[in-house]
Amino acid sequence: MAKSGAGESAILFRYASALLDLAEEKKSLDVVSGDFGQIAEMAKDSQDFQRFLASPLIPKSQQTKIMDGIADQGGFSPLTRNFINVLIRNGRIGVLEGVIARFFELKTEKSGEVAVRIETAKPLSDEQKSGFQAKISTALGKNVKLETSVDPSIIGGMVVTIGSVMIDDSVRRKLESLGATLTRSANQNAEQNLKEVV
Repeated sequence: MAKSGAGESAILFRYASALLDLAEEKKSLDVVSGDFGQIAEMAKDSQDFQRFLASPLIPKSQQTKIMDGIADQGGFSPLTRNFINVLIRNGRIGVLEGVIARFFELKTEKSGEVAVRIETAKPLSDEQKSGFQAKISTALGKNVKLETSVDPSIIGGMVVTIGSVMIDDSVRRKLESLGATLTRSANQNAEQNLKEVV
């Protein structure tokens, strides 16, 4: 999912917060969470679905038909179906993936937990996951909801996101920083040489 600007972040919060409050009121929080979990998995696994969500060219009637089919197949609750239809009517189906992510963040915050995501080049063992969870929980003094993912491009090290704060300790990031430093140094040398020539 692409990073959103301030305006889009406000939209994501507004939709996610409204749905979270309504789901709690209707005692459907777990059901909606399950529905959203299915959509999140689909978005992660299917590039076609990601393109569908991102395309502004698909008519709303077609968007409704596709999402109704997905809802039927997944056995989505009426509340989830209605929410998706609201997004479609408002021309906002493109933010669905972002709303889902924000929904889960808000749900975690309300439960008193802290959402922590760890990205590594290779999968972590169950023992490593438990160790990281315990250490981060102790450091923060809060319960931690840990999510892990694999990104081979990281090369080594890890990228840890606590709430909305990212701590990038990956080899990839260090190489990027080194490259940026070398580029600045080369530019400065070129400028200096140019001054000497002039």
